[in-house]
Amino acid sequence: MKEPIWITGAGIVSAIGLDKRETLDSLLHGRTGIGPMRHLQSEHRELPVGEVRLSDEELRARLGIAPGMPTIRTALLGMLALEEALEEARLTADELLRTAFVSGTTVGGMDQSERYYPDFLANDTRNAYIALHDCGASTELIADRFGRFGFVATPSTACSSALNAIILGADLIRSGAFDRVVAGGSECLTKFHLNGFNALMILDREACRPFDATRVGLNLGEGAAYVVLERASTARSRGVVASATLDGCGNACDAFHQTASSPGGEGALRAMREALEDAGLAPEQVDYVNAHGTGTPNNDASESAALKRLFGDRVPPVSSTKSFTGHTTSASGAIETVICLLALRHQFLPVNLNWREAMPEGIRPVVESRPQREIRHVLCNSFGFGGNDSSLLLSKREEA
Repeated sequence: MKEPIWITGAGIVSAIGLDKRETLDSLLHGRTGIGPMRHLQSEHRELPVGEVRLSDEELRARLGIAPGMPTIRTALLGMLALEEALEEARLTADELLRTAFVSGTTVGGMDQSERYYPDFLANDTRNAYIALHDCGASTELIADRFGRFGFVATPSTACSSALNAIILGADLIRSGAFDRVVAGGSECLTKFHLNGFNALMILDREACRPFDATRVGLNLGEGAAYVVLERASTARSRGVVASATLDGCGNACDAFHQTASSPGGEGALRAMREALEDAGLAPEQVDYVNAHGTGTPNNDASESAALKRLFGDRVPPVSSTKSFTGHTTSASGAIETVICLLALRHQFLPVNLNWREAMPEGIRPVVESRPQREIRHVLCNSFGFGGNDSSLLLSKREEA
């Protein structure tokens, strides 16, 4: 029998809050973070986004980083979320030496690269910012703020990056390589991926409506989240407790298309089924599904098909919280994992904002936060371009 993996700490920052307390308050009161651009310097002002409310300067000040120190927004957001996770888990600098850190991202330092690239071509005054462009640089910046980790890695699988970081964290623990892993992801908004998604014609000029018949696309967001995963015996030896366990992981790649999901949701189905099998649970034991639910015509139809194939006519409560945060792309899996942890801890169903009209052959998402039964097991879905689909099965920890 495999030893349980406890979740002993969690941190989150997104458009609906700078920590778990603010995030919970927004979820319980149905308060979205999607609105007009404030920080992103784009000419496409018609596109609503889910921005973290602090500017780069305000993030620097909050974190105590000197104004002249080269950094990137992805790292700043990650530092804020990681600080909360480490504090809750009560990890010391010495313990980090025996801890792995896995952080998913795709945009990395693109925010500063697109800002300073003309200077880079003309002179050497902005080279320090260009050096922070790649994905691994953001992870190193985040890690360096807190000390030395025993291992650092940066998965980059588009929108499933952060969830795959958590899966890699679980694998590191199960393999015996580490007893403790901090995993998640961070992603800031940039003109690069705003323009990219706009070119794909899948951005909505209004608030997104996942699983609604009138949905036309997504709203981009930004943020970061991390969870502290520990072997149960290791956590007990430190005297820390956990409100949830990571019981199952699933990953599949159907490679149906570069950006589109298959009509039958083959990759999504395989990922969810694998997570359930890993956890040793039957579909009817799932009490809530946090869907990938981007609000695009393709994703929501494909994910609905996968959910119906898995659960039949007994689909559990399902919602997409991207109607709160926007689609935070590479960070979304970690942000939604922490939202699932809040749902388990506080026994509520995150509602699917803006849903009005049922889509043909689609699922009917949650619009009422009060659960009909105790929430003990939840699935969290995160799907990336190319069909890189992942799912986690999280459970409320039962007292021994």
